Amino acid sequence: MHPSSVVEPGAIVHPSVRIGPFCIVGKGVSLDQGCELISHVVIKGDTKIGKNNRFFQFGTIGEVPPDVKYNGEATKLVIGDNNIFREAVTIHLGTIQDKGLTSIGNDNLFLAYTHVAHDCQVGNRNIFSHNATLAGHVKVGNHVNFGGFAKVSPYCTINDFAYISGDCNITKDIPCYIKVAREPERPAGLNRVGMQRAGIDAQDIDLVKQAYRLLYMKKYTTAEALDALHKLNIHQNDHLSRLIHSVEGSNKGIIR
Repeated sequence: MHPSSVVEPGAIVHPSVRIGPFCIVGKGVSLDQGCELISHVVIKGDTKIGKNNRFFQFGTIGEVPPDVKYNGEATKLVIGDNNIFREAVTIHLGTIQDKGLTSIGNDNLFLAYTHVAHDCQVGNRNIFSHNATLAGHVKVGNHVNFGGFAKVSPYCTINDFAYISGDCNITKDIPCYIKVAREPERPAGLNRVGMQRAGIDAQDIDLVKQAYRLLYMKKYTTAEALDALHKLNIHQNDHLSRLIHSVEGSNKGIIR
């Protein structure tokens, strides 16, 4: 640990953790093995951090939420393994109005100035480009890609393998595999590249493409589209089932 840094009594820091200059680790923080704080990193609150996470300069992790309803209640932040938090990333604790927990999974990349607000739930292997912002209570699945300056409104759900183009303003739920374009925000096909990179075979991608046409190109209502999707999914394909579930499970309504 650099002599200019402070680890408050009560913090649990694995001996292998590297802490550079001008960092602060609060008393409620737990840092597991292999983590690195480059410099000028502040980690506060009841924050549990897993293995091999890297925090670059000027990040603020585990700060109290700026929600006006927050009144000092005991809430948490939990971060998994192998995440990278680039310059000036901010992540807040949860609130008791939700589950009292903000959670980050494994193998995520947060580029400079990205923000994860209180009570968000972020899965695994997501990429947040510069200045991407999640408002409170947002849920993000796995393998999602956010372009720079993308913004997600409170309580939205961004499902697995979605692709959010830069500067989008998301106000609805995004089903699995859907690519979103901007001005206006609208579905713009499948995230085919992301699906291919994940090893999804061409036959499954073509089946999901058929589902996309039913959902967005037939002028069906959502209920009519779901009926058609269930008929298409007679063989219970895993990827098609995932898409259907993401539509049926929407609370804010899907992007149309």
